Amino acid sequence: MLEKQLEVIVKRYAEAQGWLTRKWTSPAHAFVPDQIFISPHGKVIFVEFKQLGKKPSSGQLREHDKLRVHHCLVYVIDTVEAGKAMIDEHTGGV
Repeated sequence: MLEKQLEVIVKRYAEAQGWLTRKWTSPAHAFVPDQIFISPHGKVIFVEFKQLGKKPSSGQLREHDKLRVHHCLVYVIDTVEAGKAMIDEHTGGV
């Protein structure tokens, strides 16, 4: 499955459960995750989508690490099941 197809399916699943999803682009910062997901309870998650078996680039990993140092949740998702599980895990509350 292409990365874009995976992204669309997981976004639709999240939005059906009341999440906000936003494409993230940052002209001044390369390598930011693809999407920001915001739960109905205000939890913010950064998501990098990849084709099955593909890994983030070294620049993407550095950016993920910078976010994690600031206590942000960052996920790399390469299957629909993993994306849905991420949403389910964080939908129950704060």
